[in-house]
Amino acid sequence: MDSTNANEGGLAAPQEQRGPLAHLRVLDLTRVLAGPWCTQTLADLGAEVVKIERPGTGDDTRAWGPAWLKDAQGRETTDSAYFSSCNRNKHSVTVNLATPEGQDIVRRLAAQSDILVENYKRGDLARYGLDYASLAQVNPRLVYCSITAYGQDGPYADRPGYDLLCQAEGGLMAINGHADPPEGPGGGPTKVAIAVTDVLSGLNATIAILAAIEARHRTGRGQSIDIALLDSVVQFGANQIASYFITGVQPGRVGNAHVNLAPYQSFRVADGYMIVGAGNDGQWRKLCAAMEVPELADDPRFREMKDRNAHRPQLVEAMEAVLVERTMDEWSKRFLSAGVPHAPINTYAQVFSHPQVQHRGLRVDLDRPPEQGGGRVATVASPMRFSETPVTYRMAPPALGASTERVLSEWLGYAAEDCARLKQQGIV
Repeated sequence: MDSTNANEGGLAAPQEQRGPLAHLRVLDLTRVLAGPWCTQTLADLGAEVVKIERPGTGDDTRAWGPAWLKDAQGRETTDSAYFSSCNRNKHSVTVNLATPEGQDIVRRLAAQSDILVENYKRGDLARYGLDYASLAQVNPRLVYCSITAYGQDGPYADRPGYDLLCQAEGGLMAINGHADPPEGPGGGPTKVAIAVTDVLSGLNATIAILAAIEARHRTGRGQSIDIALLDSVVQFGANQIASYFITGVQPGRVGNAHVNLAPYQSFRVADGYMIVGAGNDGQWRKLCAAMEVPELADDPRFREMKDRNAHRPQLVEAMEAVLVERTMDEWSKRFLSAGVPHAPINTYAQVFSHPQVQHRGLRVDLDRPPEQGGGRVATVASPMRFSETPVTYRMAPPALGASTERVLSEWLGYAAEDCARLKQQGIV
């Protein structure tokens, strides 16, 4: 299995090799997925990210196993694979926000940061004097991004919320899943397996932060940003919603099919399932030729896209009768030769043995340093490619509190004895 290897060390690379955001400092007060996804993206782009975690426990997802990361001796650690998915390239600093001295540490770090990202419930950080209004007085240039389920205003603003709730409330589950059979309910709404509202919100937060940094070049001032999971998942459905706005008709669940294209879905073949599609009438004729059924291309029920959409059940039945006769590999060769869109439905084992995935280096292995227990952590590469300022993979997902003393010393000037006292008192 090919992978890209990168060694952790925390040593500064030459400026031109450190990514386009190497000049920015980020204070990360997030946990779980949406916020860490945002801050990892900023970190991959070169920003220096300090992740603030609770002493003793850290980010909730450290305990979300199995599976567990392994140390240099192959023993399971207390950090989960889930945590590793969105926390590389970060320094972990433990701070007890419930203590006045802990709050002062975060306040002083914010004074030296360009960006702060948090995903606490609305009003929680205001109790500690760590809200935007308070920190803007300390650092007027601070870009402060808040990520919550429902946003900073409105009747739901104080409610806790999670990905599954927002997939449901935002309409995604109602259009996701297999259709009900003709005889009555049976398909049922289905969530997207990946926490898509978290990932979307993390990406939207990243876009908004970079826009605010750009605006700061003109104004000299930072600003607050309000990102909501519900907003993100509703916007995600825009193409389906556009049809709903025009027709007033709720889109139905169509499983692996497409509401506007036919055929464009999964089909059973002799040894499994694969995706076969025809995005226009020319591709449809090529598909019929590859299947050796030219009569389907001329069938008035299937001749044009509108005809195929109107007779979708009959179309699928006719195609499946042919496709089930050959294997996936046989069909792939035929469809590739004919220029017909197609793809296997891969497991992750097949994904990471895929020649294009290997060529693009979509697995990145990062080594934890010996003082963090060692061991190699496999992560998924950033999809962003730059010609001049590439994404960099500098540090494996950190052990809890691994950079506390270093950051307090280098950023805030704490002496070693001060760090020891703070640790003894449970402040860091």
